[in-house]
Amino acid sequence: MAKHLETCKNCEQQFNASFNFCPHCGQQAKDELTVKVLFYNTISNYFSFDARFFKSFFPLLFRPGYLALKFIEGKRLLYLHPAQMYLFIAVVFFFLFSFVQRNQVRSLDEKLSETLNDTSVIDKIIDERVKDSILKISQLQKQAKDSIARAEIRNTLKNNAFITGFTDKEIDSLVAADDFRKNDITSFDFNTNSVDSLLNIGATEAVIYKEMGMNDDAGYLQRRLYAQALKFYKTRKGGSILQAFYDAIPIAMFFLLPIFALILKLFHLRKGRYAHHLVFSFYYFSFLFTVFSIVLGVNFIFDMPDWLDLLVMFSTFIYLVLALKRFYVQGLFKSFLKGAVASFIFLSIVTPITFVLLGAFAFLFY
Repeated sequence: MAKHLETCKNCEQQFNASFNFCPHCGQQAKDELTVKVLFYNTISNYFSFDARFFKSFFPLLFRPGYLALKFIEGKRLLYLHPAQMYLFIAVVFFFLFSFVQRNQVRSLDEKLSETLNDTSVIDKIIDERVKDSILKISQLQKQAKDSIARAEIRNTLKNNAFITGFTDKEIDSLVAADDFRKNDITSFDFNTNSVDSLLNIGATEAVIYKEMGMNDDAGYLQRRLYAQALKFYKTRKGGSILQAFYDAIPIAMFFLLPIFALILKLFHLRKGRYAHHLVFSFYYFSFLFTVFSIVLGVNFIFDMPDWLDLLVMFSTFIYLVLALKRFYVQGLFKSFLKGAVASFIFLSIVTPITFVLLGAFAFLFY
């Protein structure tokens, strides 16, 4: 009896029609493309949203360090890959966080607009500028009086040189050593009226930058700062800067997570390769993003009290200590000490430096 053969649409090899999958490439024999199949394949391929996810999700939440330990031991198909789990949960978190950041960006623009359009605030600024002008005028008057006084002292010393025996050079040194010194008036502020006038007549940016105080020999970074400052002055919106800051956070996490793994490596030099600590960090950050996602979801329904937010944050540290204890097979006190120091280094040094860099990046490229 002749066998019925099918031709694989993927590799174009023939196989028995009774097979459900191609024995050459593994593609499903009768793969009818429907909306369900399309989205299932997409989620399954990129996020591995299958049984492994559910087998991994609950141990991730309630068994600290368990998944990382099992992955290191070789059980790498039973549970979801650490990088895939991190990617999936991070996408969910930043999706939820996008609603929060959208409100914050809009709120910042509204408050900034109200502040700049508030006549009382403007009057206060004008009043401060008037006071500043008066102060500068008084300083100029003092300088003029000082110059006159220095001239009178010089003339007096010269007229009595036959008595004192001072030479012209000594007289100049005495006058220069006196307390009459020129006050250096330096201000990084610029005249907004002048800048507004230049903008109204359509002046070039180079002319406006010079009016704002930029030097002719300014480098790229300084020119970029003045360009962004002028851009902000024109739009009067800080939401774009905040949005650029938020947009850079997911990228920054790909650097922060390996740094956290490096810190763990420094505290556990004899506990495996760097990749082992990276696996632990992937699962731990997945747990963090899961908790943050739950907190965001709850806050969408009702506003959580501050004490509960603090309790949740503290629970993530307790989770870290227990995870360190299980994964590195060490005592509770040692895990607590290493977890506390590692968290302190990461939160007080690495994270603030990263935020400063992100802030500078956001301002320079928003």
